[in-house]
Amino acid sequence: MTNNAIPRRFRARCHCATVASILLGIALSTDAQVTPVRDYYGVDRSIPVEVTRPAGVEGPLSIQLLEPITAAVVASSSVEAGRVDLATHFPILWRAPAPRLLYAQVLAGDRKIGPALVLRPLIEPKPAMLLNPATNAPWFMDPKTGKPSFEGRTGVVTFGPAEESAFTGIRAAIDQVAVVKTTLGEIRFAMRPDAAPSTTQNFLDLVRGGFYTDIIIHRIVPVRADGSPFVIQFGDPTGTGNGGPGYSIDLEPSLLPHDLGVLSMARATEPNTAGSQVFICLSREGTKHLDGRYAAFAEAISGADVIRALAALPVDADGRPLDPPSVISITLEDAPPYGTGSKPISHKAERPGVR
Repeated sequence: MTNNAIPRRFRARCHCATVASILLGIALSTDAQVTPVRDYYGVDRSIPVEVTRPAGVEGPLSIQLLEPITAAVVASSSVEAGRVDLATHFPILWRAPAPRLLYAQVLAGDRKIGPALVLRPLIEPKPAMLLNPATNAPWFMDPKTGKPSFEGRTGVVTFGPAEESAFTGIRAAIDQVAVVKTTLGEIRFAMRPDAAPSTTQNFLDLVRGGFYTDIIIHRIVPVRADGSPFVIQFGDPTGTGNGGPGYSIDLEPSLLPHDLGVLSMARATEPNTAGSQVFICLSREGTKHLDGRYAAFAEAISGADVIRALAALPVDADGRPLDPPSVISITLEDAPPYGTGSKPISHKAERPGVR
């Protein structure tokens, strides 16, 4: 085991955190001004949503389609409260040359109100493969010897084949923030579905189902051999580093750089083995080599002090906390109007270090 990789499996003695009582409290959206009639809309069909006006809010209603990250306006249309067909108001959703994830944000006058609706294009993914950089042969475990065909850490992650992917429709979901409650405090994460949509959806589905309830933080690597801060890892109910949700998901080619406070998926050597284990990055210097090899999908927007406190806990030589802290629960809250929320902690002028 080295400090240079993020394995899904981490062998250690299981320790169960003691919590007197846990209230799950998965938050349902109560403040949304645009809600989908259903989750999925087939290509070239109507996209009905419900638009509501909050009590006491004046001004004509409109919906803007916004770009991820920049919140730049792609298109805008006036609407009335009630049932609205986004496909009629925004033909670009079906007619764009290259389908892309967008945010549908309601405005009253020039004021954004309520969380945005995430409009994710459903595009068939390309499978991830780990290739030998010298021979271009795929990585595999030899069934006879039980040994890998080559050292996985030296492999090159690639996505293919290159044939055109099918665009089958749009999935609509209200933008939400994940609140990770640990025994040392809370960390809030803004989702980045534009970077890794399937990974984000998998995480949110597990949160809604209460998967992350009373789970120990089983691995903390405060620094790598070169002295750069590395990761905090959790997401295995057994606390051993061997467990998951009972299934695996494919690796996505996330373009979100690993940096302080970024949340990413842990996995085994084979790329398509992620499930529920995740890790919080402690620095850009220590985790930049993970870019393109692991699917980063969220960014911490608060809780830098909690990340610092977790990273400072005493650990053994394998990164096992001597007295493991716990994730008590993860809940969801409606995000603020798109483009108005807190910046990721890695983007702030005064970067809260974890050294």
